Amino acid sequence: MPTWIDFKELRSKLTIESLLRFYQIEIRRKGEQHQGPCPLPNHKGKRTSPTFSANLTRNIFQCFGCGSKGSSLDFAILMEGANPDDGRAVRKVALKLRRELVRDIMPVNSKRFDKKAAPVDVRGTKLPVLVNAPLDFELKELETDHLWLLETGLSATTIAHFGIGYCSRGMLKGRIAIPLHDKSGQLVGYAGQSVDAVASDEPSPEFLFPATRERNGTVYEFQKSALLYNSHRIEEPQDDLIVVSWFPSVWWLHEHGYAQVVAVMGSGCSDEQIKQIVSLLKPSGRLWLMPDGGKDGDSLAHTMLAEVAPYHFTRWLKIGEDRCPTDLSAEEIKSCFKQ
Repeated sequence: MPTWIDFKELRSKLTIESLLRFYQIEIRRKGEQHQGPCPLPNHKGKRTSPTFSANLTRNIFQCFGCGSKGSSLDFAILMEGANPDDGRAVRKVALKLRRELVRDIMPVNSKRFDKKAAPVDVRGTKLPVLVNAPLDFELKELETDHLWLLETGLSATTIAHFGIGYCSRGMLKGRIAIPLHDKSGQLVGYAGQSVDAVASDEPSPEFLFPATRERNGTVYEFQKSALLYNSHRIEEPQDDLIVVSWFPSVWWLHEHGYAQVVAVMGSGCSDEQIKQIVSLLKPSGRLWLMPDGGKDGDSLAHTMLAEVAPYHFTRWLKIGEDRCPTDLSAEEIKSCFKQ
């Protein structure tokens, strides 16, 4: 699922000169101008004539041969062979540039970890402790048309189905609020999805979970290892079940017609989660693992293979290093399950 990008700020940090160096193009400076052959992959015509001009101060470019022109970001999009009118393609380029070119100016805190905020220490307490107790309230007035949600490509129907929305108050202020249910369907908490991956002075997790708290002489503790996200919507054992790492992958697969999908909410899978996963499969059911790419996803897949594969058909769908299911197009998702 895409992270929030401040395109205005990115453009202000992204210079034509830095991009020319990034793409290993020799800079031929004449005052404020660079002039040389057009480096754009979609250029048609001679590449020996100096038809390409870039203003190194104003950070704009134009090719008098192929007619391409625009800002520094437009230049990068074209250099990556992307379509400037394709929002998802533009986002991918922007994320790459922010990660590889301007990371020292706009660092990205993309590591996913759980916020282990526990203002109440339950060790040794004589107070009763309730784990994943049902909530006696629901968050109201969540913004379902927030820009971050609109940019994900999710339909209004999918957003409403999962009850997600931007929260403007309380502990989840400034995040996408995600209702969490136990396997019986009771609301037991809310997670918060960050909409801003730019690191600040204080580290901020991409996913925020409920903290342990005390109220009226009882300690309330949330344990995500006891839950499978979206499992309450799967009412009976299935022929096929998909397991992913995080919430956005569930939303994205549901958007493309794959409703029988659950998330373990991390890179590990507890014994309780394994039991719940197996309970959602028919005896001849098939388990499809689609974790995020990278070491965390590999770790999750290896755990699942060791625990489930001896008893059920289990297939690990590898989507590539540093990729998530939300990076896949509808056609790519479909091809995964043709294997």
